Amino acid sequence: MSQLGERTPADVTGARAAISSLLAEREFKTIDADSVTTGKDFLLKIWQLVLSVPVGVAVIQEGIPPQTLANIFYELGWFHAYGKEAIVVRVGNPQLPSDFVRTEYVTYDGHFGRRFGSFVDTVIEQAAHYRQLADLLENNPLLAIDYLRRSYLISGDKECRRKARAAFAAAGFAGRARNSV
Repeated sequence: MSQLGERTPADVTGARAAISSLLAEREFKTIDADSVTTGKDFLLKIWQLVLSVPVGVAVIQEGIPPQTLANIFYELGWFHAYGKEAIVVRVGNPQLPSDFVRTEYVTYDGHFGRRFGSFVDTVIEQAAHYRQLADLLENNPLLAIDYLRRSYLISGDKECRRKARAAFAAAGFAGRARNSV
């Protein structure tokens, strides 16, 4: 999540390139709203991307227009609401909304590679934790499936998909109406 388009500041473009490189080293692919064309409503496209990825990275800089900054933090809120891993990358010293002042962030500076790499390594470790939690939740299949989904999105471990399908089948959800609550 960052400013896209022709007026993107050079330091934001540099931070995005560094992020992509560090993620590629750990076998993660970088996807943003400009890299996928769906022909759908842009907000719907972003929402679908948020649901389909394991990690969100918000890149902010003081030169980003307020309405763009608001969109970035709105999307970051989606990541938090869906239980996704997310991090804020600060380029320069931008002002943060009051609700995000306590949020841990990584500054794009001389220590960026080490600090951002540490975040990604922590996310990778989190996949094993999610899988362990799912194993402990045999009496709560919906929560177990959610943790297996999180683990799968991070690790790509197909065993998580198999376990989620088994938990779904064992819970007896298949026979229920699609709109049942």
